[in-house]
Amino acid sequence: MDVMRKPNALAAGVYLLTNLVTGILWFTLTVVLTVVGFATSVLWVGLPILWASMYVVRGAATIERSWVRAALRTDIEQPYREKPVGTLWQRWKAQFTDPATWRDFGYLVLLLPIGIVEFASVLAMWAVVAAFVAVPFWIGEAPFAVVVGEFWTIDSFVSALPMAVVGLALIPFAALGTRWIGMLHGRFAKAMLGPSRADQLAIETERLQSSRARGVEAAEAERRRIERDLHDGAQQRLVAVAMGLGRAKSKMDTDPQGAAELIAEAHADAKLAIKELRDLARGIYPSVLGDRGLDAALSALAARVPIEVDLQVDVEPRPPTAVESAAYFTVGEALTNITKHSNGTRATVRVNRVDTGVLVEVTDNGQGGAELKPGGGLAGLADRAATIDGVVVVVSPVGGPTVIRAELPCAW
Repeated sequence: MDVMRKPNALAAGVYLLTNLVTGILWFTLTVVLTVVGFATSVLWVGLPILWASMYVVRGAATIERSWVRAALRTDIEQPYREKPVGTLWQRWKAQFTDPATWRDFGYLVLLLPIGIVEFASVLAMWAVVAAFVAVPFWIGEAPFAVVVGEFWTIDSFVSALPMAVVGLALIPFAALGTRWIGMLHGRFAKAMLGPSRADQLAIETERLQSSRARGVEAAEAERRRIERDLHDGAQQRLVAVAMGLGRAKSKMDTDPQGAAELIAEAHADAKLAIKELRDLARGIYPSVLGDRGLDAALSALAARVPIEVDLQVDVEPRPPTAVESAAYFTVGEALTNITKHSNGTRATVRVNRVDTGVLVEVTDNGQGGAELKPGGGLAGLADRAATIDGVVVVVSPVGGPTVIRAELPCAW
């Protein structure tokens, strides 16, 4: 996820003013170690130095990512390839040939000249502000006066107050300029220290392939469940109805009373089969969800569970059908787990529309300990959410409370 927010002016200013010092430090360490390592590599002495320089480069880049995240509010993902399993030489070679290592090196080298420009720019902006604001405090002791045209002579505290007002008026512009420079530096750092476009596409492709595979597995598991429920439930009921009616037909002339009893049993089995088919259809996609939306469907769902449910739903404009279905079954599975396993007596359900999609959050007062186990109900929810690029997170410390949070995008 591309996370890039506007930095705070104070934090950005501190970073940009101190960045020159860190730029000098990183430039000196990385350039000296790398140049010495290459220069002495023909004697094999330089290889350990190059090995050390690569670790210094990556360590410095990691520190820079943390500083940029904290000061400039720019999250930068680790761009490195996975370390291969092998000898020390193979691991070092993989690190040395990783393009991300050399992008780190380029950033640390460029940090010095860029830091000089940023330091001078920020210092100049705030120096102008400070100079205007300070005029009334020193002009009275100065051996000279400042004459502006023919109508304004600045030679005392009172006559210099307009200068201070101008300085105060410049503060928002200086803050805006500092934030703008900080944002530009954050973009530069993200481009150099983060994954390349090719790496991002590879990661996205891998994630989509994984989501597709999980979606196929979830659909297959749902098909097997429906087949099992039909075979073990409604199908057996309907077979019993057919057999009962057949027996009743054979007794109709010889034993009308017995035939009537068999018809009554078949009628009862038919009603049970209808109920099981209705429950099965509701498990596939509840009709109230399609007709009236999430609010009505979740209200009906909450009314059926034996615990107290505090429900809040605000999903206007109405999300796509796949998102509604995923949100509904997330809440349903969470409430089922609370009822069966957590010993909880109360649940809070929040379903809200956010900028990127629908956010579902279910909290209970149970004993905790819930996990996303393979083949479990919560893992099934994660697989269902993955089919639409959604994410399910479970936080359930022992002793509770348990929080199940699903982020379901409305565009994928």
